[in-house]
Amino acid sequence: MLNALEVVTTVVVGVMVGVEFSVAFVMNRILDALPEDSGQLGHAHGGRMLGAVMPVWYIGSLVLVGIWAVAGRHHDGTGLVVTAGALLILSVVMSVLLLVPINNRNKTWTPDNRPADWKQQLNRWQRFHYLRVAVIISAFALLVAALA
Repeated sequence: MLNALEVVTTVVVGVMVGVEFSVAFVMNRILDALPEDSGQLGHAHGGRMLGAVMPVWYIGSLVLVGIWAVAGRHHDGTGLVVTAGALLILSVVMSVLLLVPINNRNKTWTPDNRPADWKQQLNRWQRFHYLRVAVIISAFALLVAALA
């Protein structure tokens, strides 16, 4: 049973990492290259869509890692799992404090109501997102190492 939990948790976190990596290094570049207001509208739509899904994914991942840490507390690699959990907690804190406030504004913007500094705000969000991606990649790598 523990082996199944380890694999499921690693896959769930890994897919989350893949989505966030794709947002950072693929989707944002595509949206930024679109003409006129299309990119900003795409960022707003993405903020609404992923803003609804990702909190569940982040918390669900954290819960799975917590269960793994408790269930496997007498096995090798538990320290790696606990450290991965701490990194996922950091990613949630970063999200709530740094990224969500910008996203909550961005998802309501249209070409008619966006603020003058909307591009600077999106750039700030992207910088924080790069940092968050690094944190969750690190957590994922620790989970993979804990499987060995």
